[in-house]
Amino acid sequence: MGEMLGNLGSVMAALMFIWAMFQQYFPHDLRRHIEKYSHRLMKVFYPYIQITVPEYGRNHFMRNEVYTAIETYLSSNTAVQAKRLKADTAKNNHSLVLTIDDHEEVEDEFEGVKLWWASSTITARNQTFPFYGQPDEKRYYRLTFHKKHRDLITKEYLSHVLREGKAINVRTRQRKLYTNNGSMWSHVVFDHPATFHTLAMEAEKKREIIEDLVSFSKAEDFYARIGKAWKRGYLLYGPPGTGKSTMIAAMANLLEYDVYDLELTAVKDNTELRKLLIQTSSKSIIVIEDIDCSLDLTGQRKTKKENEAAEEEEKDPIKKQAKVGDSDQGKTSKVTLSGLLNFIDGLWSACKGERLVVFTTNYMEKLDPALIRRGRMDKHIELSYCSFESFKVLARNYLELDSHHLFDTIERLLGESRVTPADVAEHLMPKTSVADAETSLKSLVQALEMAKEEAMLKAKEEAKEKESSAREED
Repeated sequence: MGEMLGNLGSVMAALMFIWAMFQQYFPHDLRRHIEKYSHRLMKVFYPYIQITVPEYGRNHFMRNEVYTAIETYLSSNTAVQAKRLKADTAKNNHSLVLTIDDHEEVEDEFEGVKLWWASSTITARNQTFPFYGQPDEKRYYRLTFHKKHRDLITKEYLSHVLREGKAINVRTRQRKLYTNNGSMWSHVVFDHPATFHTLAMEAEKKREIIEDLVSFSKAEDFYARIGKAWKRGYLLYGPPGTGKSTMIAAMANLLEYDVYDLELTAVKDNTELRKLLIQTSSKSIIVIEDIDCSLDLTGQRKTKKENEAAEEEEKDPIKKQAKVGDSDQGKTSKVTLSGLLNFIDGLWSACKGERLVVFTTNYMEKLDPALIRRGRMDKHIELSYCSFESFKVLARNYLELDSHHLFDTIERLLGESRVTPADVAEHLMPKTSVADAETSLKSLVQALEMAKEEAMLKAKEEAKEKESSAREED
């Protein structure tokens, strides 16, 4: 037995030596012809067909969705056979997901036909900087099956694998919160607890928004029939502290979408913005918060008066120099209004379906009308100061109260003052371990009375200013 193994080792070593000599000393054209005809010869004696699925497609922009679906399918159905596995956290970090490791092979069966999946990698000889996020190490799956089952595998089995893989991925995937650094996205697990149930808003308005979102998520056939990209724009506007960011989290949790938080000031130009759009996935929300502060997008369409003022500045050398200095210091992004409009509803916006685009702003009047018209921002949602109905939601969330003798006083004061849900929530938040509901509500009543007095003083001052202005005009 030992002698047999020794002879086998010698034969293998000789074959490896011959192959190395062949690779090194035979001319390239000769090697190419020998390999070509050897492959043809193998086809005669080798009865198996192989299909390779690379991790990245030819466009190099994003990960191959087919590869992802196969990876999910194999981890669920065949990973139990593998001896070498890779482990990652599953949804909500409560368990592990096992996938087959590189250079591992597993067996699958479909309608009585056996086939084999292998996970492999190829490392580029010349290491380069990975462009578009694509690494030098190329991963791929290889499917091997007998040629007599070609039609069954290519027409039925592969469709079955993709369908099952996508369904499993939807059920088990971790939702992610993405942010951009230049033209690349990075992410963390999205685990925000906000829901529409806990959102401080009138019940009727909640119902309207929920119905709109659910209807959109089920409208793939409708959008295809009317010839529009399957996306919808939402503009959330209102004073600071009215729950715009919380609304976005509630939307993502309702639909189980990923969130892409786009920081426009970190985007170099329109081309980079387009690359970011291409890399986003379906079932996602693309968010630009405080869009009125992100870039000077409104400055590209100036009124006649603004143009005259700009001309005056150009004539004054001191003002002109100051303006140039401010521009060079503050403006690093060359994203234009036109580029952003194309990002929202241009041709490239249709590269993926089932996406929401959400803008938030504290000052809607500052935004260019072209940016927020219907068709781009389809639904405008105002998030205003705290109403009594919103307060009751907060009282139930923070104090577990549905009624209290101070509720009538709070209802009256809310109607006479303007405070945000964030301000109300701060007073309802227990400050000590022994704090009770009575203490929190009394604190809120006191704050509302102060807000009412401040509003009355402000109104008197404004009235005086108007009166004095009227007298000066007379």
